[in-house]
Amino acid sequence: MIHPGPRAASWCRHLWLTCLLLSPLWAVPACEDGSHRDIQDEINILTRRNDALVSPATDRLARYGRLAIPQIEVALHTAAPMGRMHLVEALDRIGDGEAIPVLRHFSLYDVRPEVREACAALLSRWADAPATAPPPARGRAERARLALAEVARKRAAGEGPLIFQDGTPGAPTVGAPEPVGIELER
Repeated sequence: MIHPGPRAASWCRHLWLTCLLLSPLWAVPACEDGSHRDIQDEINILTRRNDALVSPATDRLARYGRLAIPQIEVALHTAAPMGRMHLVEALDRIGDGEAIPVLRHFSLYDVRPEVREACAALLSRWADAPATAPPPARGRAERARLALAEVARKRAAGEGPLIFQDGTPGAPTVGAPEPVGIELER
C-alpha cells in the first residue's frame, strides 16, 4: 500500500475540513422556510372565499412580494372568476413588475371579460407612472406599456380567449372549488 507523503496528507485533511465547513452553506438553498405553504394558505382564502377574510389574506400575501407571484400565477389558471379577481388584486398590492407577463397573459386569454379588463386596467395603471417616479416604477411602467402594446397587437390579429358555444365547461371553472362566504357573485 502506498502512503501519501506529509504534504499530500495535509492537503487532504485541509480539503476535507473545508468541505465539512462549507457543506451547511450548500444545504441552505434547499431548506424550506415554510413560506411556500403559507403563501398557498393565503391563496386558498382568496380563491375560495368572498367575505371579510379576503382583505387581510390579501395584505398578508402582499408581504411576500415577488416570492408569491409564481403561486398566484398557478392559482389563476384554476380559480373561479371571483377568486381570479382577488388574485389580480393581490398582484396589484404586491406591485412587482415580475407580474407583468402574468397580467399580459390573462388580459388577453382569460375567458371572463371582467378578469381580462381587471388585468388590462392594472397594466394601464402601472404604465401611467410619472416621469418623476423612482427607477423601479419607471422600469415597471415601460414593461407594462410594452405588455399593453402586445395585447393590443394580438387582439387586433384576432387572438383572444377560447370561448365555448355553450359557455365555459365546468362549474364555475374546471377543477375550481365552490367558493364560500357572504354575498357571493357568480
